[in-house]
Amino acid sequence: MRHCTVRLSTAILTPFPIDPEVVFRMANITSQKKRNRQTVVRHERNKAVRSELKTRIRNVEVAVESGDAEAASEALLLAQKRIDSAAAKGVIHAKTAARRKSRLAKMVQAIAG
Repeated sequence: MRHCTVRLSTAILTPFPIDPEVVFRMANITSQKKRNRQTVVRHERNKAVRSELKTRIRNVEVAVESGDAEAASEALLLAQKRIDSAAAKGVIHAKTAARRKSRLAKMVQAIAG
């Protein structure tokens, strides 16, 4: 039995949009071709979720650095919502989400007094 390996590093390093047929040339089985297409779609979706998550966290950090407690608390609520959403989708682990929310809340609480 012949095994063909697919290197995901090539999928990550290629510029988007990725054509699954170009990246995953070794698949001969229809179900594997479908799995490869799904992997590409999920990769892009997870990447978007992660990117927005980083932006929301950065907004909280910027608000905390500026010393604006009200803006920081509003940004914290939005960040917590996105963190919970990412954890529910499986983009990040549940304990990672809890840790990030805790650290952000601690930062905001420090300036709120």
